[in-house]
Amino acid sequence: MTKRICLVVLSFILAFSIFGCAKPQADVVTPPDATPISIQTEAQQTDAAEVAPMTTDGFGIKILLEQDDDMINNYSVIAVNDAAPFKDADGNAVSGVAINTAGAQAFIDWLMSDEAAQLIANYGVAEYGEALFTLKEGKPVFSGDIQSSTDATKTIRLSTTTSVNDSGLLDYLLPAFESKYGYEVEVSSAGTGKAIAAATMGNADVILVHSESQEEQFIADGYAKLVDGYDSERLTFMYNYFVLVGPVDDPAKCAEAGSVKEAFARIAEGKFPFVSRGDKSGTHTKEVSLWPESLGITTDPASVAAYSEWYLSSNAGMGVCLTMANEMDGYILSDKATFLAFLASGGAVG
Repeated sequence: MTKRICLVVLSFILAFSIFGCAKPQADVVTPPDATPISIQTEAQQTDAAEVAPMTTDGFGIKILLEQDDDMINNYSVIAVNDAAPFKDADGNAVSGVAINTAGAQAFIDWLMSDEAAQLIANYGVAEYGEALFTLKEGKPVFSGDIQSSTDATKTIRLSTTTSVNDSGLLDYLLPAFESKYGYEVEVSSAGTGKAIAAATMGNADVILVHSESQEEQFIADGYAKLVDGYDSERLTFMYNYFVLVGPVDDPAKCAEAGSVKEAFARIAEGKFPFVSRGDKSGTHTKEVSLWPESLGITTDPASVAAYSEWYLSSNAGMGVCLTMANEMDGYILSDKATFLAFLASGGAVG
């Protein structure tokens, strides 16, 4: 199995430049804190019966387990503090950093507006028959006037996770914001750890990520700005679920497990192939919390060295990892939106 994993990894290294990410599926049980918002525009109105059911034809993997309380995936937006102690990758102080605080405020205000809420609540309904993201109950709400751009504030640098980018959500949201208020949002997408690191170096005006522990550390280290009109630097406003994806024949019988942690224990016990992001992303951080504590698996690469026979730490994005899992009949943790996008695009990643 080790030889097989190595061959798969080598093939993906060679093919990496022509691959990227995709779009998602599955049965949804509306979580208790879902905020129902009706579909308003005729273009967005879709009869569920007219939506073609998502299919896994041509794929060797499918969703095996979801809707576990341990698999909720919260997303937060945070403005970058213009007076933060910016440092480069070597830890040296960086001076002269210019942060577009006005642009960050406008973007955050818009995300908390009814207009953005409407779009988020509708995203995925037409194509998949279900919304791919759900608004948090009691999320911050902005109902005032959103500041239009000026020459000085026009460009907003957004550092975000691959989940919201590869799922197609940003491509769906940003044109509405940009066309109405005159901004241009430059999106940099990586795992949450790398997305946050970019902001600590002064390379972002606002971050949109999904790892509470890393977000709280970002705030504690002085990199976050409390935006006018809000009670907290960290504004958690939407969520979806992580899903356990695996081989159609499910040799570990994860679909029969009583919980996601039991499923992960079955994978480890049977030493079935598992593809990990291995990149300290929000998905990676969630994944390591699901293994049996006795394994000692953390985000530290050294913690999985003893499991290389079946555990592949890829240090790659979600789309590439899904393709790896599909090719090697492996298991993987994914956010649901990206997996559905992966299926809908035929496995294209880019």
